[in-house]
Amino acid sequence: MGLTSNKVLALAVLSAVLLFAGTIWLWPRLARRSWPAVGGRVGLLLATQLALFAAVGLAANQAFGFYASWADLFGQEKDQGVVVDHTPGEGPLEVIGSRRVPGAGGARPQAGGRIQQVDLVGRTTRIATPAYVYLPPEYFQPRYRTHRFPAAVVLTGYPGTASALVEKLHYPRTALELARAGRAKPMILVMLRPTVAPPRDTECVDIPGGPQTESFFAKDLPEALRTHYRVTEPGGLGIIGNSTGGYCALKIALHHPGVYAAGAGLSAYYKAPIDATTGDLFQGDKGLRNRADLWWYLEHMPAPDTSLLVTSSKLGESNYKDTLKFIERVKDTGLTRISSIILESGGHNFNTWRREIPATLEWMSERLDGRGK
Repeated sequence: MGLTSNKVLALAVLSAVLLFAGTIWLWPRLARRSWPAVGGRVGLLLATQLALFAAVGLAANQAFGFYASWADLFGQEKDQGVVVDHTPGEGPLEVIGSRRVPGAGGARPQAGGRIQQVDLVGRTTRIATPAYVYLPPEYFQPRYRTHRFPAAVVLTGYPGTASALVEKLHYPRTALELARAGRAKPMILVMLRPTVAPPRDTECVDIPGGPQTESFFAKDLPEALRTHYRVTEPGGLGIIGNSTGGYCALKIALHHPGVYAAGAGLSAYYKAPIDATTGDLFQGDKGLRNRADLWWYLEHMPAPDTSLLVTSSKLGESNYKDTLKFIERVKDTGLTRISSIILESGGHNFNTWRREIPATLEWMSERLDGRGK
């Protein structure tokens, strides 16, 4: 049974309940002062606490999608993120599965849209990564057969799982509901994690001698989307992310305004960290390090003609003060446009981001070219 299986969670909860009941039942029998009785009391308490800890941990993982599997939890991730060679003739995007949109209320794609599971391969970077692509109902309807749609790349945090964007953050269902209500244009969503070379956190940087992650998102991914889907161009592509993905979204929109017309960073930070998960991202290259620092970039580089959205909360988010400073810094550029969502309270978690996603998708829809031809 997998780490995210409901059966595993139910088993952990049942074990905790039974151990708690057993402790209450057996405690009078272990009230003696003998060593076996003391050992029994200690053992029951430890077993009950471990079971409770496991149940709470599994429930938190179910809610927030920290780890996708047991191998992921124990640092044994084996997925190959950087591909050296490919079979001649393979395309940059291959559809390997398809399913209904959760909560869509319609089995036919023309009524409820469709989520495709795809494998992406970067033509120039040779980076390979899985993703989910949401296609709105209109994409399958005959009257839209020549129509091109705006699209948004949606990124998780680190380590993150792409499935959490579908199942926990409800991006496809939210986009569908907004379009049905007339609050947003029908939009394609391309959902993946920025960790394209697991387990390393590349922070969407072109690492010297390593994964060229920024180039993958700025060049290879848009090319793959244009090749396989009816995406509006130019001006029809945006990028959204939370946490690490939020930093990536803001940075890529700033660096590549001709590719991404808008970027939204939910609970983002504004400078790439260097820690055990990232390793040496810049290999002593000061120019590369400065370019990845959004504070430095806004101060020293020409202001790009793009739109940015940042989010935070007054209570619960550590980026609140930095976000206010970032807003002022962008406003000082005079060209780059900035919007914000500031909640009264909300932590760095899925519940907060679910509160911000509807408004973010509306904002994104307004800034992407949806003329469709």
